Amino acid sequence: MDSVRYDREPATSRVPLALKILIAGGFGAGKTTLVSALSEVRPLQTEEVLTGAGLDTDDVSGVEQKSTTTVAMDFGRITINDDLQVYLFGTPGQDRFWFLWDELAFGALGAVVLADTRRLADCFPSIDYFEQRGIPFVVGVNCFEGSRRFGLEAVRDALDLDPDVPLVLCDARDRQSGKLVLISLVEHVARQRGEPVPVG
Repeated sequence: MDSVRYDREPATSRVPLALKILIAGGFGAGKTTLVSALSEVRPLQTEEVLTGAGLDTDDVSGVEQKSTTTVAMDFGRITINDDLQVYLFGTPGQDRFWFLWDELAFGALGAVVLADTRRLADCFPSIDYFEQRGIPFVVGVNCFEGSRRFGLEAVRDALDLDPDVPLVLCDARDRQSGKLVLISLVEHVARQRGEPVPVG
């Protein structure tokens, strides 16, 4: 019997709770940049170089400097604590990749829709998608250098957003700015579910 070892700790280990958040928006709105800024690990990216073959399908007006595009998804991770992890899934922006969206959206807590005021209409399909499926979302207005600034209410009116949909300014390159957008989403989801809104 001396050779039998009895562990004092239970054999079971806790599995962290995982929350899934989508990062959506139009072509060139900053989805890959936001996932990269937020992820604590090197993000998985499916970027491909834009070529002349895509000129008929990829409208680069307003984002002429863009040289790559996401063709499947971006993926990143944030560890909140030992019991909670957040997984970020960046969606492809072009219409021809929309067949991937239903798979990416399955089980999502909610979504961030990035808006680029230079191409504001590009985020309408994302907004429509989440509205039709009842997926909570917030809109982050990505402030690009050199782009014209608009007040939040003007953007809200242009996007015809419901009054309860949060609309925030952000810089997709900045980790802290991105965190504030995610916090806005989590608070929005909590309010919709009638749960206490996290503080701090």
